[in-house]
Amino acid sequence: MPRVTAIEIVEDRTASSRCDEGFLHVRRYRARNRRADGSLSSVYRIDVVDRPSLDAVAVCLWARTSKGIDVLLRRQLRPAVHFRRGRPRAMPEQDLLLFEELVAGVLEPGERGLEALKRRAAEEVREEAGLSIPAERFEPLGAPFYMLPGIISEKIHLLAAEVERGAPVAAFEAPAEGDGSPMEEGAELAWRSLEAGILACERGEIEDAKTEIAFRRLKERLR
Repeated sequence: MPRVTAIEIVEDRTASSRCDEGFLHVRRYRARNRRADGSLSSVYRIDVVDRPSLDAVAVCLWARTSKGIDVLLRRQLRPAVHFRRGRPRAMPEQDLLLFEELVAGVLEPGERGLEALKRRAAEEVREEAGLSIPAERFEPLGAPFYMLPGIISEKIHLLAAEVERGAPVAAFEAPAEGDGSPMEEGAELAWRSLEAGILACERGEIEDAKTEIAFRRLKERLR
């Protein structure tokens, strides 16, 4: 598949769309705090962003090599990051089309419990990395966490699995299949050493929080 070079906006539906339709639902409340003495705060606004599922998995795939531990990452389209370009920003930053992070995905309706998390991890790895790994090989990598609890309700569940080291080159094309969405086009897979991955997070070369959390937890677990 040809490399993706840009994302073109065909239509901006912001002004004509309801906040409770689409892939993301924005719930807008007016609320007040009820205090222990019976008094009430002033009324204030709350916006909450929901996805169809309130939970997601992020998968840290790692391999033992003669030089240490390697981890597998995916570079993929992330419009929310890409469309920061041209807007006022606090600090100078690179404009990204492909964003480097762990393989990840949201749970499907009805998926509940640890075994469901493992099956979802196995399915996302098959779709996004082209690897067939039995669900029972995935293990939780610490407790789940929220990425942006002031706004987003989604909770991330980190899982990890040891795999055989794949392609000998640093970066290679991800499976063309993905989940069938154009958002999956042009993705790349890349191996990094675990130490290099942590340094890349510290330097801002990898800007994904869940990925840095996973790397540091994996390092501590394997110590």
